Order: sequence, then C-alpha cells, then structure tokens
Amino acid sequence: MSAPNITAAEFEEKVLQSKDPVLVDFWADWCGPCKMLSPIIGEIAAEAQGFKVYAVNADEEQDLMARYGVRAIPTLIVFKDGQVYKQNTGFIQKEQVLDLLK
Repeated sequence: MSAPNITAAEFEEKVLQSKDPVLVDFWADWCGPCKMLSPIIGEIAAEAQGFKVYAVNADEEQDLMARYGVRAIPTLIVFKDGQVYKQNTGFIQKEQVLDLLK
C-alpha cells in the first residue's frame, strides 16, 4: 500500500488549499530509498487522522520539483496553510516521519 499519487493539476486543491496539514512524498520508481520509504508512507496514510498524505512522482512532475526546490529523492514536505512547514530528504524511520507532522 502507498499514498495516493497526485499531479500538478491537483496539487493546488489537495495540498495548498487543504485545511489539514499535508505530507507530500516526492518519489520515483527507480529510487531505492523511495522503495524503502513507500511502505512507511502507505502505513502513515492509512492511519492518518488530522492530516492528509499524498505522493508525487518526481519523474512525471518536474514543475513541482522545481517549484519546491526538490533536488534529491525521496523528499518529504509537510504543508500547513498552503506553505512549506517542514522538509526532509532521504530515508527516515516512521517515528521521524511522524515527527515532521508535529
């Protein structure tokens, strides 16, 4: 299980206009650390209460990558009130991902 993928066309509505905090996972199929992180993100998405979780395919959404300065993946960005709140690049454990949401 993984987080639902969104496109640049959906980003404004689902992330920037969300009343809840949103965790966005920038990933790619070829990325080893992304594959390790994906099940953790899926678990968090399934358990999410009070926040939302989405994934963005880095290869397909280059504009979003550039817009948020994502130069390496996996990158996790937490958005609150339409703004970048916290960010992490690289693989981290579930507890560390959850800490980004605090």
